Amino acid sequence: MRRPKPPKVDSREVDVSSSTVRRIARHLRPHAGLAAAVFALLVAGALLNLLPPVLVKRVVDEAIPRKDLHQLALLSTLMIAGPLAAGFLGVLQKYLSALIGERVTFELRVRLFKHLHRQPLGYFASARPGEPLSRVLNDVEGVGQAVSKTLTAVLKNAVVLVSAAATVIWLDWRLAVVSLCLLPLFVAPTRRVGKKRKALKRLAQERMAELTGILSETLSISGVLLVKTFGAEKLERRRVKRKCRELMRLSLDQTLVGRWFSMLLGLFESVGPALIFLIGGWLVIGGDARLGTLVAFVTLLRRLYGPASELASVHVDLVTSYAYFERVYAVLDLTPAIRNAPDAVKLAEVRGEIEIRNVTFEYRPGVAALEGVSLHIPAGSTLALVGPSGSGKSTLAALLARLWEPTRGAILLDGQDLRRLELKSLRARIGVVTQETYLFHATVAENLRYGRPDATDAEVIAAARAAQIHELIAALPQGYDTLVGERGLRLSGGERQRIAIARALLKDPRILVLDEATSSLDAVNEALVQAALVPLMKGRTTLIIAHRLSTIRNADAIAVLEKGRLRELGSFDELMGKPGLFADLWHQQFRQAA
Repeated sequence: MRRPKPPKVDSREVDVSSSTVRRIARHLRPHAGLAAAVFALLVAGALLNLLPPVLVKRVVDEAIPRKDLHQLALLSTLMIAGPLAAGFLGVLQKYLSALIGERVTFELRVRLFKHLHRQPLGYFASARPGEPLSRVLNDVEGVGQAVSKTLTAVLKNAVVLVSAAATVIWLDWRLAVVSLCLLPLFVAPTRRVGKKRKALKRLAQERMAELTGILSETLSISGVLLVKTFGAEKLERRRVKRKCRELMRLSLDQTLVGRWFSMLLGLFESVGPALIFLIGGWLVIGGDARLGTLVAFVTLLRRLYGPASELASVHVDLVTSYAYFERVYAVLDLTPAIRNAPDAVKLAEVRGEIEIRNVTFEYRPGVAALEGVSLHIPAGSTLALVGPSGSGKSTLAALLARLWEPTRGAILLDGQDLRRLELKSLRARIGVVTQETYLFHATVAENLRYGRPDATDAEVIAAARAAQIHELIAALPQGYDTLVGERGLRLSGGERQRIAIARALLKDPRILVLDEATSSLDAVNEALVQAALVPLMKGRTTLIIAHRLSTIRNADAIAVLEKGRLRELGSFDELMGKPGLFADLWHQQFRQAA
């Protein structure tokens, strides 16, 4: 495989904006107390670490020439005590820094997860597999690392640098001028290197998201089943190897850039002591400086150039970490297409009367999934939606739950526009049973209580009995505490469907949507599920999306859709009593069955 070309760097993309810096600062604001403690510990540690060079000066200039063993012992003890105390303070500082980072990670991860759930279905339909997961896990983790390590390193090295600069000026202003004039060398290459590494990091995060998508698809039980049945193990290994190889090369490129940068900084660090020895030695020989001052000065240079080198590296790391922030903020900046109106009304009692007024819906501009549909569903009645695939049946059901918004027109519940209703209270009144039943990898009881966590055991069992699934659950190894497996695949399709019906029953919705709830079942399981649906539909406004037309004979009304338009509306007998699309679909289906 050819080595990927280095990404082109656009300075407009990689420059750090002041707005991004302000947003990062807002993450730290709730932790100002901890941040202040970290800063105080950093200052104290920096001052303690400056003691040894100052003490060395006194040893060379005072204790040794005077042959004062008592002073020599005291100064030597202080040389040990200072760094030891600084070490203890450093441990506490690192813990508090890590605490801030973990709290920021926790808060941001929860916030991002919440914000993702506010996005419309279209976001997830268009997102690459694994992309949302990668943002919540990998990118937020990178943000936390930047806060706990990178920002702390900036503070720490800045404090040490300033204190060291003040100390060298106090020791000898002439040598200080020489040493401080070299500091710009450490800053010069950081901008270019930072841009390069940020571009590589952004590319690496994109590849990581792609790898996460492949792994989440192929290592799920459904994905493993597909891979095995098609004998595609080798194909999937190649896909994973390709992404892993790309990640490896990007990581090596980042390492190479970092090592060249470190080598350059090391070169700058070695120039300072050489110049100071040259100039300082000349001053000492000429009697214009003391030997202790020169020794202390050279010792301090490590505390001057070391932090300068670290700050240069940290600046590069900080610019690199903005790739994480950008990917997280790109999601947080998305405005949810479906949200509560400022004056949203909370639903109280719901009768269940639904009116669909001239509704048009377009997934994309100019491509209508529904066009000018008008329907009236009286409270407590059952309306069946039928039609060829792609006619807009499921789209209409999704609009009813406000998973999408109509492009034009309105849907009213008990005379109120859905857009004026509080989303949570609206969806609490709607129960949905789909063809593809989704169960979490949890116990049967936890799946049943998903829509109503406070339900008692007696209520759970009553719902299961009504859905004709209690006996089967009771016969499981741990009964209602049995784990159902990923997506519930330890159960049959009919069993999963009846659990979904029991889950909807337990929620006790006023409006029920059955989206082809029996279309994938065999005749035996379909009969069981149909029997389980009877108590669920009783007294509720029900919208049935049906593929098998035999399941809707008892519906109060049948709406026939074709290419997003309402073609026919009436009872079963009325539609069968005249030529039309419904009658054609009925006869066609029964000819195929025969």
